[in-house]
Amino acid sequence: MEKVLHIIGGGLAGSEAAWQAAEAGVQVVLHEMRPVRKTDAHVTDGLAELVCSNSFRSDDAETNAVGLLHAELRDSDSLIMQCADVHQVPAGGALAVDREGFSQSVTAKIEAHPNITIARAEVTEIPTDWQHVIIATGPLTSPALSELIGKMTGSDKLAFFDAIAPIIYRDSVDMDICWHQSRYDKLGPGGTGKDYINCPMDEAQYNAFLDALIESDTADFKEWEEDTPYFNGCLPIEVMATRGRDTLRHGPMKPRGLTNAHNPDVKAHAVVQLRQDNALGTLFNMVGFQTKLKYGAQTDVFRLIPGLEDARFARLGGLHRNTFLNSPSLLDGELRLKNAPHIRFAGQITGVEGYVESTTIGLMAGRFAAAQIQGREMAQPPVTTAFGALLAHITVNADAKTFQPMNVNFGLMPELGEMPAPVGEDGKRLRGKSRMQAKKQARQRAFTSRARADFSSWHQAS
Repeated sequence: MEKVLHIIGGGLAGSEAAWQAAEAGVQVVLHEMRPVRKTDAHVTDGLAELVCSNSFRSDDAETNAVGLLHAELRDSDSLIMQCADVHQVPAGGALAVDREGFSQSVTAKIEAHPNITIARAEVTEIPTDWQHVIIATGPLTSPALSELIGKMTGSDKLAFFDAIAPIIYRDSVDMDICWHQSRYDKLGPGGTGKDYINCPMDEAQYNAFLDALIESDTADFKEWEEDTPYFNGCLPIEVMATRGRDTLRHGPMKPRGLTNAHNPDVKAHAVVQLRQDNALGTLFNMVGFQTKLKYGAQTDVFRLIPGLEDARFARLGGLHRNTFLNSPSLLDGELRLKNAPHIRFAGQITGVEGYVESTTIGLMAGRFAAAQIQGREMAQPPVTTAFGALLAHITVNADAKTFQPMNVNFGLMPELGEMPAPVGEDGKRLRGKSRMQAKKQARQRAFTSRARADFSSWHQAS
């Protein structure tokens, strides 16, 4: 059997996968189509070119899930993090990089590695003699390869404007206002009749919300995105709102089949529904609320919804050209395509959002592939870690019916046990905002402390 690992795509995930496999002693061919075939977004031929922001986001490993992911990547000798740290630029608590220096550094290290060969050509088919493959082509997968992936996965269209709905932490919803109920109390597959959280609006609240929604600023399309159509059935909520004042209350905000458990005699004018988004029940998706509103506008407008006044968002909505798989239905726990297990996927195409998230999936794909080639077993990282939470989300924990790209966040991890009430320096219980802030920080530190301990044990055993 061929012992060469073929990796398609020289972005963050592909470069990281190549590095990890090569460092493990595997011969790697990294296929990058630039400059033979250019994209609408890249401006150089360098590997790991950052086409959007130069920020890797928060570097705080104590209270931030992204910072925790940074720490786990550094512990894993990530090439991307090595180069990012060398080319860091001032950005407060975030890790931002000089994008040109960063890409040049990654390219130089990949080119110099004795176990890596770079093949500059577009891949439009998977040769039968390629026994170990990782596809890490990201949101700018070429049309020919997109078509091939579509044939392999059963999807007829992979590139589209992906309108993403916000996701809210369950424990930030005011259940004194909201209630659990499925429409018409329908049980559904595996349901209980109380599968949704419902946020009621009267007519005045609905009209105020509608006005704010229509008047808020939306994000601009990038030049290379302008001609890509919306995904069918995923019109942004603010676009729907412009089609008539009752469009939303007869669409995603319809109150039919719902009775307010707190006030059963009063019929709501409109209802916003939240649907469980992960197996743990810690995250809830705003049903039908895909949006291209700017982030600041989203938090302002959506906190007008009764019960969401203090909502914390695990992910805000967005709209961009994206190419991704329905990974929970297509990939196994080692990122292999179920119907063609010699092929793995990595990076953004698997349904993760963000530079470091894509890097992480690339790292794991590279290590899984190397272990398989060398006849070794490699355990999956614990779901209590940032690595494991991401991997589990895209393979087993997310609902395949509603799967959409996700950033790393604490809501992907198993909940913590009961935590003691926060106290001040005087030993007395805190009140009001001080209590809320202290409770939040204690919770975050508990997540990261558990993750660091579990990651260390897994990494040593691996």
